Amino acid sequence: MKPVPETARVVIIGGGIIGCSLAYHLCRLGWREVVLFERRRLTSGTTWHAAGLIAQLRATDNMTRLARYSQELYGELEAETGLATGFRRVGSITVALTAERLEELQRQAAMARSFGVEIEEITPDEIGARYPHLNRDGVRGGVFLPRDGQGDPGNIALALAKGARQRGAVIFEQTEVTGITRKGRRVSGIDWQRPGGERGHIACEALVNCAGMWGRDVGRMAGVNVPLQACEHFYIVSEPIPGLGALPVLRVPDECAYYKEDAGKIMLGAFEPHAKPWGPIPPDFEFDQLPEDFDHFEPILEMAVNRMPMLGEAGIHTFFNGPESFTPDNAYHLGLAPEADNVWIAAGFNSVGIQSAGGAGMALAQWMEDGEKPFDLSDVDIARAQPFQRNRRYLRERASETLGLLYADHFPFRQKQSARGIRRSPFHAELSARGAVFGEVAGWERANWFARDGQAREYRYSWRRQNFFDNVAREHAALRSGVVIYDMSSFGKLRVEGPEAERFLDRVCGADVAVPVGRILYTQFLNHRGGIEADVTVTRMSESAFLVVTPAATRLADETWLRRHLGEHRATITDVTAGEGVLAVMGPGARELMQAVSPDDFSNVGFPFGTAREIELGLAIARAHRMSYVGELGWEIYVSADMAVHVFETLWEAGQGLGLTLAGMHMMDCARMEKGFRHFGHDITCEDHVLEAGLGFAVAMDKPDFIGRDAVLRKCETGLERRLMLFRLEDSEPLLYHHEPILRDGDIVGYLTSGAYGHHLGAALGMGYVPAGGESAADLLASSYEIDVAGRRVAAMASLRPFYDPASRRMRG
Repeated sequence: MKPVPETARVVIIGGGIIGCSLAYHLCRLGWREVVLFERRRLTSGTTWHAAGLIAQLRATDNMTRLARYSQELYGELEAETGLATGFRRVGSITVALTAERLEELQRQAAMARSFGVEIEEITPDEIGARYPHLNRDGVRGGVFLPRDGQGDPGNIALALAKGARQRGAVIFEQTEVTGITRKGRRVSGIDWQRPGGERGHIACEALVNCAGMWGRDVGRMAGVNVPLQACEHFYIVSEPIPGLGALPVLRVPDECAYYKEDAGKIMLGAFEPHAKPWGPIPPDFEFDQLPEDFDHFEPILEMAVNRMPMLGEAGIHTFFNGPESFTPDNAYHLGLAPEADNVWIAAGFNSVGIQSAGGAGMALAQWMEDGEKPFDLSDVDIARAQPFQRNRRYLRERASETLGLLYADHFPFRQKQSARGIRRSPFHAELSARGAVFGEVAGWERANWFARDGQAREYRYSWRRQNFFDNVAREHAALRSGVVIYDMSSFGKLRVEGPEAERFLDRVCGADVAVPVGRILYTQFLNHRGGIEADVTVTRMSESAFLVVTPAATRLADETWLRRHLGEHRATITDVTAGEGVLAVMGPGARELMQAVSPDDFSNVGFPFGTAREIELGLAIARAHRMSYVGELGWEIYVSADMAVHVFETLWEAGQGLGLTLAGMHMMDCARMEKGFRHFGHDITCEDHVLEAGLGFAVAMDKPDFIGRDAVLRKCETGLERRLMLFRLEDSEPLLYHHEPILRDGDIVGYLTSGAYGHHLGAALGMGYVPAGGESAADLLASSYEIDVAGRRVAAMASLRPFYDPASRRMRG
């Protein structure tokens, strides 16, 4: 065996397709001293037995961009390396057996058109013409993507490895990582060993965990969290079928099945509703398969033999059961680990590793090269992973569900059922006792809506009006005409304090944080391109202390951004999220309710908008922040967890004579859409320039120094290339969610970044970016707009200002 060097610029752990892809792309960027360790042989974990389906369309624009890149790369590798990848563009068909599934496919087709992906909606007869072996009983329609393909996973990985070697990477098989040396927030080296007892240590500048189903354990060695779980994944391969020619990949998600023709045989794979977690992994695992479980697979096979009768005649050549890794949310983990400054992750690919690996390797390599994301990767950024998710029982329970969700109906508002109830606010029991129906974000149980007496507390999913539509309408009406309370405890709370806390936050935030004590600022953390890394409020608590409030899902990512930019500033950052409960008291009746429970002054003069102060409330001491995400007069009440229930009881009792209504997160989202408030991760991301997002008012242009300042000033000079616009459908019936295409004067120009029903306005609302290079606001608004809703073009009114209370008189009154 060749000797292992003593130093490397980067060590990659794992020789599956993603490790090989990353090595290839780093070398292509000119990196040298790229070393890859594989514990056994390349591809011997999951890659070798993957199905090799290579689709283009993913759930978001950027994930689709990565999948399309993978396709293009795999098509070129053979010419570059001389190794055949087996890549063929055979196309793919997905069929619907229910009306709900058909609407999902129609919405996906519309989304694909906005992403520039070639797609065709096809009838049952057209499906039969392209796939004559299919039993079309119950088939309602489908979609055909002509540029989808399939390939040989092992050979693709080996071609990437060869391409990496040709550019200077060094790959060591039969070399297992046994320890990782860490000093502070940086890994300094890796211990390794080989069969026969040879051992050594290699120093490195960076480490990348591409260890697949071993990723969690390798992460623990490095002191970082990589929550994933191996699950059993089943497929069968038929005996050769005479005369069977090339066929598109076929997916029948309503029967949990996919079909792939290869070398005159049919492969049938399944994503069953309840999967089987697997582990621990034997130490000698290499090109192994797991024991057959025909009883588990039999229901899928029975449906498949009916759907594809030739399977029942051909016989089974191979029954295969192999492990693949799954994450808690069915999105893979990519990026710089929050717990370290030089440990990177690319693992947990949820059965889409082959179609994702090319693009993921390219994106991560560029991220490592530039020190910042090449584009929005929040869908897969490892910073979304919560610390508690490394719990092994949690992972086993959640993974058993998430595998099946790959082929489940992807209904809006769909909630996970497994591993629930982990994080609860102090108000949880009070809300549950009064009809709350909970959803989950980052492990937090959040009241999404409130059931009426006698109404089932459950979601009944649909693409149309779901069973809680009227409940949310009632909560929304109470907000606009009376007073509501809702629980905001899950929102992240980061205390930044110290003698240089102001100076530090002034560098990180777009707004000027040199404000009086008690002032609340709405601001963003910007990157060097002027893109939005975080959307927060900052409250000055004292001369040396600030409270940064973040969305629940991005608390860890936002804290990580702050820590990575702290530098030598004399300040500390502390997560205090769980220490306080937060109730929002909102609506035109909010002042009357607050005056009923507190002797403090809540007048507009005594307690102006954008300020925070300590108050007496009932028998407790709390802190009231006069802010609003729903466009109404109101206060967010922060109270220590020990006094939270008392505060709730006091507000609830006082509100009985004032028509107080409990409200949930769905109402909040509908109300913020009416007010045109942006949602981070949808309407604003690291890719969206703060000025094009319409948030220039939150940036202190005259500040001498803050991250992104040059990009903001440059955009002021060059002008906006696009603008975030608001839309209201002229037909009150259709519903909007996100990714519906925007048509301007008949042509697709973008897609909605978010959508919700405006119950007060009586129609669905959406936001989305529209190209605006060289055009004035009047030019944009002079056009006619439509939104494509599942293939139907619906006329829409466009605006650059909120449809509800554009002057913000209500929340400031």
